[in-house]
Amino acid sequence: MRRNLFTLVTAFAFAMTGKVAAQSSPAQNPPAQTNPASVALQSKKSDSKEAKQPKKKKTAAAADTDNSAAPDKVLYDRAIKDIKKGRHEVGRLTLQTLINTYPDSEYLAKAKLAIADSYYKEGGTANLTQAIAAYKDFIVFFPFLPEAPYAQMQVAMTHYKQMEKPDRDRSEARAAEDEFQTFLKKYPNDPLVSQSMQRLREVQEILAEGEFRIAYYYYVKPDRRAAAGRLISLTKRYPLYSQSDKALWLLGDIFEKSEKKEIAAIYLARIVRDYPLSPLAGDAKTKLVGFGVPVPQPDPKALAWMQAEQSAPRPKQGFISKPMALVTTGPKKEKITSAQSGNPQMELDTDNVSVADILTGGGGQARLGAAGGSAPSANTAVVEVATPGSGASGGSTVEAPADGQPAATDPNASGAPPADSGTPAAAGSSADATGAATDGTQPANGQPGAVGTKPADGSQPPATTNGKESTSKKKKGIKKIIPW
Repeated sequence: MRRNLFTLVTAFAFAMTGKVAAQSSPAQNPPAQTNPASVALQSKKSDSKEAKQPKKKKTAAAADTDNSAAPDKVLYDRAIKDIKKGRHEVGRLTLQTLINTYPDSEYLAKAKLAIADSYYKEGGTANLTQAIAAYKDFIVFFPFLPEAPYAQMQVAMTHYKQMEKPDRDRSEARAAEDEFQTFLKKYPNDPLVSQSMQRLREVQEILAEGEFRIAYYYYVKPDRRAAAGRLISLTKRYPLYSQSDKALWLLGDIFEKSEKKEIAAIYLARIVRDYPLSPLAGDAKTKLVGFGVPVPQPDPKALAWMQAEQSAPRPKQGFISKPMALVTTGPKKEKITSAQSGNPQMELDTDNVSVADILTGGGGQARLGAAGGSAPSANTAVVEVATPGSGASGGSTVEAPADGQPAATDPNASGAPPADSGTPAAAGSSADATGAATDGTQPANGQPGAVGTKPADGSQPPATTNGKESTSKKKKGIKKIIPW
């Protein structure tokens, strides 16, 4: 009986434990079917997925219809996408396929311009050369499209991008100057005019800086003739150059040391008139007073221009930029110091410097102010016309030929001051001083004619055989021995 009772108790315990386990397991892990919210959310997601699949099929079908309708547009869009992602060669091949396959496509001009832009963006000497050729081809084939000014601007910018420092090769800078001038002449009303003018001012600053460095080398050497020849053309062609006042000061010093104070006064007067805010203006006024020449008044337009330049915002060079300038190849400082306003030089570069350019301080070049009166009369008194066969009064060396051509001068005034070698002066070599005969064969005293005399009949005068030293040479020799 005890055994039966134990069996019943054990069976009852097992039954109770199974019932408790069955009641606890559904509370801990409820099935998904029992939650109506989750069931509704899953049904909505499945419905949205099923709704999206037909839309994708519809867009793919629309793309297929577009490909069949405009294959040239598809090629163009695909090439532009490749170029934007840096796959320039792949994009150019696609564009070339478009040009060869669809020669009458409306995307033909855009494809040619995109090829040129691809070469420009990729960079490198070879690619930039190809870009120049591609842009010029676009201008030739499509001169009347609205993109033609942009193509011309890009040609100039390609040369601008390859410019070297002022003391290096300046061929790219000269080419950039020509292309910017071409753009301004062909498209004066284009929105890119202001940007082109500023780039042209920067290019001309680089060219002028290179010319000034060479002239300053000859000035220090010293070789006054070579320095004066470069400085005269520099001040004539680039009046917006940041160191034009210093170039004029060097010219005044060169002619003053060459005993040509009348010509030196012309260049010093230009400093006072055209660059009134220059640090050298005060010293120029002092020298003009010492020469006994009237001091000109500052040009109001030149004064306004210099004030605008001083107040113009310019980027400042950082602490690391100066040492890094020794490593970089392109110009940096010249782009910062270039003029921010004013009309750049629009004429072609010529190496000819006439006598009038020297004696008038710049020839026919328009001054900076453009409306400020002429130079003082005392500064141009050095120019005096003499009749053939007779010397000019006051020691002038200018003679007027009988054929009506412009007056020619002696060797000392033919474009640069005399060298320091002590050559005889020709100021007193006129026909009146030597007493040359009117037929040009023999003077009245029986001696040969002096060097620099011109017979009335136009024949060549005989060479000098007297062997006498001129007084100016003797004075220079004495000055070398006794400085005072």
